[in-house]
Amino acid sequence: MRQAQGTLFESAAVAPSHTFSTFVDNLKLPVHRWFRYSAGFSAEWVEAVIGEQARAGKAVRLLDPFAGSATTLIAAEHMSVPSYGIEAHPFVFRVARAKLAWRSDPDVYRTAVQQWTSEAAKIVPDTTGYPALIQKCFSESSLRDLDKLRRAYERLKDNSAAWELVWLTLVSILRPVSQVGTAQWQYVLPNKQKRSPLDVRSAVAKTYDMISADIKLSRGLSGPEAKILNADARKCEGINDEWATLVVTSPPYPNNYDYADATRLEMSFMGEIQRWGDLQDVVRKHLIRSCSQHVPESAVNLDEILSASELEPIRHELSQVCAELSEVRESHGGRKTYHLMVACYFRDLARVWQALRRVTTRGASVCFVIGDSAPYGVYVPVVPWLGKLAMSSGFQSFSFEKTRDRNIKWKNRKHRVPLKEGRLWVEG
Repeated sequence: MRQAQGTLFESAAVAPSHTFSTFVDNLKLPVHRWFRYSAGFSAEWVEAVIGEQARAGKAVRLLDPFAGSATTLIAAEHMSVPSYGIEAHPFVFRVARAKLAWRSDPDVYRTAVQQWTSEAAKIVPDTTGYPALIQKCFSESSLRDLDKLRRAYERLKDNSAAWELVWLTLVSILRPVSQVGTAQWQYVLPNKQKRSPLDVRSAVAKTYDMISADIKLSRGLSGPEAKILNADARKCEGINDEWATLVVTSPPYPNNYDYADATRLEMSFMGEIQRWGDLQDVVRKHLIRSCSQHVPESAVNLDEILSASELEPIRHELSQVCAELSEVRESHGGRKTYHLMVACYFRDLARVWQALRRVTTRGASVCFVIGDSAPYGVYVPVVPWLGKLAMSSGFQSFSFEKTRDRNIKWKNRKHRVPLKEGRLWVEG
């Protein structure tokens, strides 16, 4: 493994692992800034961890089973270590794959963008077929311009890296040109208005300049290219036995964040879904069950989940928490199925640990950036439970490094249970 040459993150190779704690740090970094998607850590911190492993004399083969938009994988490429990522969300997987085209020829990308915009100028737009969400989120003039770009892309696209970058250019401008509230979180807010959204032509030019400048930074990189799989972390299919020496990842927290809904705007515009309900089959069924939307009451047998053999180390504690959640929900108007979500979440994570035991070497290091949870104010001790599940899967030890407190500003919070976030380190 070579040391970073300073083309992307000059300080990362020597930075201590307690810094660079959140994804917000990525928003100004080349390549990572192309598409804002929530991650549990910064790319600089990943580079620091790789550097520490290398200085300890360890060969590094890096795996991220919840790769998201490729934060870990891009850092691994910059540090010239082999890496694999797994991402189950089909749209986010494609974002990651497009970002991993950052080592492409900038001239080929420029030519593709020129062909794309020239073709768009010839197209007569038709905006009548877009879902209601899209009609609410864009002015008529903006939607007409976006429609021409989408149709041009569909006509010209091929399987090349350059056209993956064109696709990313298109989907990444949707929120900046929308006049409504489109913060990159769980929900779009059609009733909230922006002061100065970008016009479509300016957004394309700005995004092209950014991507073009960033891919030029990859010149001189000669290490292995990262590989991303659209697969399930509960199985880690496509990863050879005992391949990984280091796992750095951030699994979903059991806090009811709907990762499917987080990309509904982009998927609706590209015609991948027509309505909110389509997310169930297209996205949610592939994901770790960390949201009540994943676990409708009619689809989950709680007793069956709790009796699963992989939950044996935490079954008694988990059953008590699920029982309390089942009782508490009756006093809440929404009656969300948190009792089912928590049970399914830990069964899913138990399966992840078993899969990771198969694909990691003996003596591997695993880091989960994770936080605890308290749905309806019922505390869920995520960290010790995940540690116990890791140990039962064959790992040797675990420890926790807290990085921050959560839920300490009580205003507008649904409960007052102090929570924490940090790094669960598992060895063995």
